[in-house]
Amino acid sequence: MATAAVTAAARGAGARAVTALRDGCRTAVRGRSRAGPARPLCTAPGTAPDMKRYLWERYREAKRSTEELVPSIMNNLLNPDAIFSNNEMSLSDIEIYGFDYDYTLVFYSKHLHTLIFNAARDLLINEHRYPVEIRKYEYDPNFAIRGLHYDVQRAVLMKIDAFHYIQLGTVYRGLSVVPDEEVIEMYEGSHVPLEQMSDFYGKSSGNTMKQFMDIFSLPEMTLLSCVNEYFLKNNIDYEPVHLYKDVKDSIRDVHTKGIMYRAIEADIEKYICYAEQTRAVLAKLADHGKKMFLITNSPSSFVDKGMRYIVGKDWRDLFDVVIVQAEKPNFFNDKRRPFRKVNEKGVLLWDKIYKLQKGQIYKQGNLYEFLKLTGWRGSKVLYFGDHIYSDLADLTLKHGWRTGAIIPELRSELKIMNTEQYIQTMTWLQTLTGLLEQMQVHRDAESQLVLQEWKKERKEMREMTKGFFNAQFGSLFRTDQNPTYFLRRLSRFADIYMASLSCLLNYDVSHTFYPRRTPLQHELPAWSDQPPAARLPLLQEAQAK
Repeated sequence: MATAAVTAAARGAGARAVTALRDGCRTAVRGRSRAGPARPLCTAPGTAPDMKRYLWERYREAKRSTEELVPSIMNNLLNPDAIFSNNEMSLSDIEIYGFDYDYTLVFYSKHLHTLIFNAARDLLINEHRYPVEIRKYEYDPNFAIRGLHYDVQRAVLMKIDAFHYIQLGTVYRGLSVVPDEEVIEMYEGSHVPLEQMSDFYGKSSGNTMKQFMDIFSLPEMTLLSCVNEYFLKNNIDYEPVHLYKDVKDSIRDVHTKGIMYRAIEADIEKYICYAEQTRAVLAKLADHGKKMFLITNSPSSFVDKGMRYIVGKDWRDLFDVVIVQAEKPNFFNDKRRPFRKVNEKGVLLWDKIYKLQKGQIYKQGNLYEFLKLTGWRGSKVLYFGDHIYSDLADLTLKHGWRTGAIIPELRSELKIMNTEQYIQTMTWLQTLTGLLEQMQVHRDAESQLVLQEWKKERKEMREMTKGFFNAQFGSLFRTDQNPTYFLRRLSRFADIYMASLSCLLNYDVSHTFYPRRTPLQHELPAWSDQPPAARLPLLQEAQAK
């Protein structure tokens, strides 16, 4: 896990700082009996123990130890262009490479989400008769992050961790945060039961929770929040379930009615981020004799124009099979839909398909027929996509393909985690947490007052670390102390993950990816204290190359 790998140094540093204090702490509590705690070393014989002074001395020692450790951590930064592994995998075993299109082969500019937001907002007004006043709301690219859950009936957006616990302080009704006390009352705690969670593909199950896993869902979450905000601010009584369905339908129509596709094709330079690395990756694989295929939900003409722009007019020569409008994830499960060939004018032909030919474009179909026609089965196939559920889940669980997740947010998060401010904050946060754990044995009133001050500082620092990434919801990968629900699914369904396909250019086609052995809670932390050579790929080494 990227987050675990990046914070391993901070966690290890915190452990070492607390370990440095351990002898003094043990001496302070040695001889502890029913009569009460032993006298701290800082107290002179014959006097009452000055626990406040003792604890603050330990605090200052920990602070000094942490400050001394930060420079060494700064020398071992992770490379944002690296590939990270959840499961051991060797590229020497991969013979066939498959790709999704949107946010895998092609990346879009910031203008696209504004386009989707505005178009869906206008559909709400023009076709669903929503108040024209909602047009005053504009898309805020800094409001939401991927992986959030939306409670359809309560109309609240929130971040949930891998154990189904809501991260307090990240629950939003409209554009305003819901107080922790109200959240706890609403859910009778902060845990969301399994039956209320989204289904396997992150969709709402019985109008309960919906998880937003798609990059295209960022404008949808923002639009939901804005419309909720308008109704709440204007004291308009409304049914949250209807609002959710109307926004969902409007976002869907931006795609299915071709609004988004036509806009991009009309101004391709505005919306598509040109990246010659995409062609370089495909050319590298072709030069090494690898077979390649494309399976996308996008339409034929849209894909053709985009690939001509980023790869070249000969882009189809690089692919052995091209499938458009596949309707993933149904493509991976529905055995009934046959393939149809698309001619140069985009017209569907009626010919029965006996072979998937290079240079041709096919529509619909299903994976079972695909496997029958190509024979591309098992772990020799590696498929890349950005949607953890629709692109990767069925392939790894049902068909045994290897999978690679494209997570564009990873690069920006790693750059933040490589900053000195973040490292200083995280290292001290880990150290302070360890100090609290060690010193909680002191139960006297004076000690508890000091510990309460430390807990307050810890809470403030947690809020600060959240703000490094996103002011409302924090990191895509981590809650306060646990992995997010998003990362849980990423870890389960992706063998490897990276910020973009260009990361493949940094590796040989025979490279083996080894997941880091991070310590379990009951294991010694020595594995996180490995020498730098064992913690590849590091930023300094990449720069040296």
